[in-house]
Amino acid sequence: MKVLSRIFLGFSAIVFAFGAYIHTSAFGRMSDAVAKSDLPAFLGNGFRTLWLQDSAIQILFAIVFAVVAIRPAAATRFVVVIIGLLPITTALFIYHFIGHFVGGHIFLAGGLAAILGALLKSENRQN
Repeated sequence: MKVLSRIFLGFSAIVFAFGAYIHTSAFGRMSDAVAKSDLPAFLGNGFRTLWLQDSAIQILFAIVFAVVAIRPAAATRFVVVIIGLLPITTALFIYHFIGHFVGGHIFLAGGLAAILGALLKSENRQN
C-alpha cells in the first residue's frame, strides 16, 4: 500500500500544481475585469489579493503533498489528513457560492487524493 499512497499523494501534488498554474494564468484577465468594473478600489484590490492567495495556497499544497509522496516520514497520517481537509473545505465553499466550477473540482480531487494517500500511508517513521 506504500506505493499506492505515494501515487495518490503525487497525483494530489500534480493536481494542485496544475490548478495553481491555470489560476495564476487567469490573473491578468481577472484583474482587467475588476479594473473595468464599478467595484470600489478596496474590494477590487481585495479580490486580486484573494486570487493570488488562492494560487499561492495551491502551490504550497503541491509542495507539501509532493514532499510527503517522496519522503513519507516527513508527516504523519493525521497531519496529511488535516491538511487534505483544507482543500475539500474550499471545494465545498466554491460549490456553495459559485456552483459546479473547475476550481471546485480541482480542490476536491486534490484533497481527496491527499486524504486517500494519507490513509494508505504507512505510519512507520522510517519510510
